[in-house]
Amino acid sequence: MSFTSPSDLRLPQLQEWLRSLSSTPVIADSLRVASADASFRRYFRVDTPSGQTLIVMDAPPPQEDVRPFIHVADVFGKTGVTVPQILEQDIERGFLLLSDLGNTTYLNQLNNDTANKLYLDAIDALVLLQTQSKPDALPEYDRALLLRELQLFPEWYIGKHLKATLTDEQSASLNKVFDMLLANNLAQPQVYVHRDYHSRNLMVLPNGNPGMLDFQDAVYGPITYDLVSLLRDAYIQWDEEMVLDWAIRYWERAKRAGLPVAPDIDSFYRDFEFMGLQRHLKILGIFARLYHRDGKDAYLKDMPLVMEYTLKTARRYSGLIPLVRLLEKLEDKAPQVGYTF
Repeated sequence: MSFTSPSDLRLPQLQEWLRSLSSTPVIADSLRVASADASFRRYFRVDTPSGQTLIVMDAPPPQEDVRPFIHVADVFGKTGVTVPQILEQDIERGFLLLSDLGNTTYLNQLNNDTANKLYLDAIDALVLLQTQSKPDALPEYDRALLLRELQLFPEWYIGKHLKATLTDEQSASLNKVFDMLLANNLAQPQVYVHRDYHSRNLMVLPNGNPGMLDFQDAVYGPITYDLVSLLRDAYIQWDEEMVLDWAIRYWERAKRAGLPVAPDIDSFYRDFEFMGLQRHLKILGIFARLYHRDGKDAYLKDMPLVMEYTLKTARRYSGLIPLVRLLEKLEDKAPQVGYTF
């Protein structure tokens, strides 16, 4: 087991727990790394005597809490979308044994030939999830949370990454943009929101596509949030025309399913874009924090695409031009001509 280190005190505890599972026997010595994510959670794969594989989640308290994952797996599972089954749990120590959705992510499989089918599958699953939303099943994605996410941008991206300090006038201008985004976000119909519905968290399966992972932060919030996570993905980019086509296909399916999306496509696409801008400003802050605080430099290479999404959207709306001016000043970018609506 080459992944162990002398300081890794949790692995012996994890293997001891696996050996104690009589109702779901596994071969504890077959434990190997499956993946890690941007948090303290780790995932291992383990063999069973019958030749199958299962996934072990290690979520160390007090940094992590497996209860939200257990709860959301139950809420989402009841809608008919594909999530891992929880086979065994030790809430106190932060161990879960899960069914294995394989190791083929959407990101591994996406190309010009596969994209249309995979995205339409993901859109169908999203509509299925959203149509069964109930207001009290998940925490609310309220103004305080949306604003707290936006504040990551001035704190971590502008302050720590660009080492810049905003003037009072610049701060006021940025806050005005934040207010405009939040007014739109909060006016949108509310549904179940996965909150990280993108190519790294969607698994390609023989049937039941996609398998959904990393949903423990799910909330009840704006209807366009997961669609924009999917189509304006920080890890893979598609032509604007394709994104618009998929967005329209979602909108048509959502309307047919009785979801309260905006009645005309222009209003819907504006909702989609404003939600995307909130998300991308947050992501720039998160990627900067992952690098500067947590030493995870892999996220630096994903920043330019997120900034490209940010600027492209902001240039399209006259009310967002102050954000464009601020970013161009901070990043020393030459002004570009954009279209405003």
